[in-house]
Amino acid sequence: MNLAGRRVVLGVTGGIAAYKAVEVCRRLVDAGAHVAPIMTEGATHFVGETTFSALASEPVQTSLWHEQSPIPHTRLGQGADVVVVAPATARLLSAYASGYSDDLLTATLIATRAPVVVCPAMHTEMWEHPAVQANLDTLRSRGVIVVPPAEGRLAGGDVGTGRLADPADIVAAVEQVLGAGTERDLDGVRVLVTAGGTREAIDPVRVITNRSSGKQGHAIAADALARGALVTLVTTASLPAPAGAQVIEVVSAADMQAAVMPIAADHDVIVMAAAVADFRPVVVADHKLKKDELAAASDGAPVIVLEPTHDFLVDLGRDKRPGQLVVGFAAETDDLVTNARKKLERKNLDLIVANDVGAPGVGFEHDTNAVVLVRADGVDQDVPLTDKRSVAEAVLDAVVALRADLHP
Repeated sequence: MNLAGRRVVLGVTGGIAAYKAVEVCRRLVDAGAHVAPIMTEGATHFVGETTFSALASEPVQTSLWHEQSPIPHTRLGQGADVVVVAPATARLLSAYASGYSDDLLTATLIATRAPVVVCPAMHTEMWEHPAVQANLDTLRSRGVIVVPPAEGRLAGGDVGTGRLADPADIVAAVEQVLGAGTERDLDGVRVLVTAGGTREAIDPVRVITNRSSGKQGHAIAADALARGALVTLVTTASLPAPAGAQVIEVVSAADMQAAVMPIAADHDVIVMAAAVADFRPVVVADHKLKKDELAAASDGAPVIVLEPTHDFLVDLGRDKRPGQLVVGFAAETDDLVTNARKKLERKNLDLIVANDVGAPGVGFEHDTNAVVLVRADGVDQDVPLTDKRSVAEAVLDAVVALRADLHP
């Protein structure tokens, strides 16, 4: 993505996630942005000023009183194309929502007319507190973009919602706010993306599922939005949805089929990134099964009878209308390209994204991926190990190229 010439004020507050703001800063600079960092006093307890001064486009500012200009907040606020706060603590959100200004960052937020992106990070209990949510509602009502936190490991070993969003997603939100990108080469194109692993019920408690996190599908949806697409995201994942996407939440393979098939023909591009279950239990109990109910075999081993789910990707490939593109995914552990090409031909796809999920750092649950893009015209493209947003860009670059062939 390209942010060349855009001025980004990056505010960093005093939370443990401040270390991730270093990566946000680096990515913004790599995208061509001029980054002016502001650190609160609290932030300096977690990350050194020298780190941001070395990586950003100008020295870090920490105070209203430490530079020659008597009004640094006005200079920063008026010169910004966007102000980003990552991480945004509960204290920062409260001060900003109430208009309370007691440091350089809050003064800059109040002094700017540029769009503002806040990226909260805090413990789950704090995130769920009604006062925090009310402050977020107030900020949203004023046009502030909120990049919600992710679920995962928190400080102190806790697990829950409150992790700072992935730096790639934060930069993507900035790009979307500024209308930046390599090109808006999918402007107005209707893109349907599926994401996550389906869950097939055994009883009200137990499910059969897979390790798909939905990160790759969500990254594709985010990049499509940045390119100007009109995006529908059908997902099983509990990840934050990209701002601007129409989101349909589903659980099982049948749910996903019921959501996708009625709207498939309305979309120009369908990207089936979801890991849809191949099998499901024949019978779903209406109560939690006890061990003795499951142990039907003489040796006491549980018996669950499975049946195939319907492979509706076959339907999408068979029924695609002229000019429509259908993209599939193939998670393999051996004979990657051979198996992927067989799947592509059998299902009449235009492109298949194949990954070896047995390789380190690749595919399910990781923030990184390495894929081979296998096209119906016989052209293959290797995408070496990289973050999933970069993989999403490669996938959609291939989609744009294929559309150019269909719509010269």
